[in-house]
Amino acid sequence: MLFAHDTEHSLIAAAALVNTDGRTGDDLPDTAALNNFFIAHAYSGRHEHTDDELRAVRELRPRLRRIWHSDTDEIVSIVNGLLRENSALPQLITHDDEPYHLHAVPRDAPLATRMAVESAMAMVDLVRSGELGRLRSCDHPECGNVLVDLSRNRSRRFCDAGCGNRAAVTAYRARRTAARPLTGPPRPAQPPSHGTP
Repeated sequence: MLFAHDTEHSLIAAAALVNTDGRTGDDLPDTAALNNFFIAHAYSGRHEHTDDELRAVRELRPRLRRIWHSDTDEIVSIVNGLLRENSALPQLITHDDEPYHLHAVPRDAPLATRMAVESAMAMVDLVRSGELGRLRSCDHPECGNVLVDLSRNRSRRFCDAGCGNRAAVTAYRARRTAARPLTGPPRPAQPPSHGTP
């Protein structure tokens, strides 16, 4: 593990949230989809299941996306803004059989607020440790998703949307095509040779 468990969890959830607003449309079209996201990323605390909550979460996405495409100073400005606007006050807490970890807003704060602050707190760790290079865009040319490279050797290139598999299939097909012998038009038949007596 490169970072604390809650940092890694928040980084992964932030990238996933950004990617819900992608090239294939909105993956948070309704409150049921938000509920699935809430469960998939093990959020805890207040969850209202309302259109207002959904709207607030959707409005957070462009701001988080900017973090993946900004320089350090701009990232710091975004992070500080998120922490300041949401009155973040870091405290160690434990809940749901989890070890002590940082929360900076109460568990009954609105979901979008908690998502914003948890994302910002995780980005703080990346900035402080000089690891912003772990925030990347997917290498697949037809994908606009973002990712967090938590691999030890910094080798992750593709998002979780199957782009790695698509790239491998494309490369395989290109290799097969390149290895095929070239076949040209058929040669004209040679007349039979007649030997001389």
